Amino acid sequence: MPEQNKKRVLLIEDDIFLRELCSIKLKESKYIVTEASDGKDGLDKLLHHSYDIVLLDIMLPLKTGFEVLEEYNKLKSSDQNPKIIIMTNLNEQNQITKGLKLGAIDYIIKAHYSPTEIVAKINQLTT
Repeated sequence: MPEQNKKRVLLIEDDIFLRELCSIKLKESKYIVTEASDGKDGLDKLLHHSYDIVLLDIMLPLKTGFEVLEEYNKLKSSDQNPKIIIMTNLNEQNQITKGLKLGAIDYIIKAHYSPTEIVAKINQLTT
């Protein structure tokens, strides 16, 4: 597949093991993957580059996923419209609802999904 036709994914996750596993699986599925290990770096990349999908952890160093969403919503340009999926181990409905109200289109409870299943979920959203 030509590079310009590949979907771009921003993976904002501080757990290096999960981040690397997801990145490998996404690249195997022909996605272009950019990684960030904290909320500050993730927000910077999100504001200055174009992505089709953003996988956003909630519990991050420097800025939480919620802070990233709040600031992104204030600062994004009108042509930026990635599909944002929050990833969390917090299986609390109020946390999930908050993420969805801030613009996420879906959520993943990390303990319930393998990296392969995460990629399958992304494939559903990009087809």
